[in-house]
Amino acid sequence: MNKASIFAVGLMAATVLGGTAHADKLDDIIGSGTLRCAVVLDFPPMGSRDANNTPIGFDVDYCNDLAKALGVTAEIVETPFPERIPALMSGRVDVGVASTSDTLERAKTVGMTIPYFAFEMVVTANGKSGVTSYDGMKGKVVGATAGTYEAIALENQVKAWGEGSFRPYQTQADVFLALAQGQIDATVSTSTVAQANVKSGKFAGLSVVGSAPFDTDYVALFTNREEYGLINYLNLFINQQVRTGRYADLYEKWVGGTAPDLTVGSVYR
Repeated sequence: MNKASIFAVGLMAATVLGGTAHADKLDDIIGSGTLRCAVVLDFPPMGSRDANNTPIGFDVDYCNDLAKALGVTAEIVETPFPERIPALMSGRVDVGVASTSDTLERAKTVGMTIPYFAFEMVVTANGKSGVTSYDGMKGKVVGATAGTYEAIALENQVKAWGEGSFRPYQTQADVFLALAQGQIDATVSTSTVAQANVKSGKFAGLSVVGSAPFDTDYVALFTNREEYGLINYLNLFINQQVRTGRYADLYEKWVGGTAPDLTVGSVYR
């Protein structure tokens, strides 16, 4: 073998070894000592700020837990809903912990994990209404935020029952104010919104009385689509959060009640 051939073989070997040794995003995060999480901070109880302007919420704690598992420091990057994926694509964050629905359309752009949280629909009622369950709304005056999934489903249900009435409102605050004032008897919303409003103390006499038979909104962590090592780690982390009871603890702390199942019937075994 001549010198030129030896040089070429050596160059190829160096290239292969260099490619093998190249760090992936998981290594980069650990090496940097910081995990940058995109978190929505105007969506309590998942993310918000306390009186001292410190980020708090389920997603904030979840990011902190992930950083602790990695042995790094968490950096909460406030990210509005429309900016979640652009923040990742531009390199401003490493991971999205931002209540992001695991849609197939989003999965074309980013790598999504197994569900880490599930938004369930629940019934909140005025204590004077006599409503104690979803079916108990039959014949009552109910309402929800106009245009939302739960409002459309609830209005259709009232029509199917053939009795009672439905009233649309502009905001969730309007709905819960009307509920507290007795203008409506009950409403359907996500469990997080319901518990946050009940716990706020702003709306007296309200309580969550049961679940609503509407579709569950499963949400995932996300990172760059090609980062299989990090995605695998995130999936195992979510699994560990559930197995250790940490998921249930965080749910009780920020939402209240029993944490919803993160698996889909007849899909995961």
